[in-house]
Amino acid sequence: MSDTQQTGNSPRFYDGGLRFSCKECGACCSKDPGDIWVSEAEIQRIAQYLKISVEELTRLCLREDICGNKSIKDLPERNYDCIFQDAKTRRCKIYPVRPKQCAQFPFWKSMLENKAEWDFYAKRCPGMNSGKLYTKEEIEKAAGL
Repeated sequence: MSDTQQTGNSPRFYDGGLRFSCKECGACCSKDPGDIWVSEAEIQRIAQYLKISVEELTRLCLREDICGNKSIKDLPERNYDCIFQDAKTRRCKIYPVRPKQCAQFPFWKSMLENKAEWDFYAKRCPGMNSGKLYTKEEIEKAAGL
């Protein structure tokens, strides 16, 4: 078993808690292509919030993989910014109805299972490893574990 794999009640790197405080810099919403998967319910909420039809939202703002899963588009011409990131303010245009995946950042299951992945993102996000200390219980609840 590798150093990053953990099973059962094995200690996890976040057992003592993790610090995070969003700096509202938008770094988590740009720099690399990525997938922000959205459910049908999230698509409905976003369309309603933007006062457009689901069809228009899907056509303009979403992409679909070969399995039919939908993800929010990113913009290669703009440093892979999420299509909903305001270019000037770096803030999210749909923040009140942002997808669950966005709301859970940085407490994603993949980052909590692999400290190297946590460290990779922490180099890009100034809010990680600073600010409020979240307990193991709060982290696991936020991650849906």
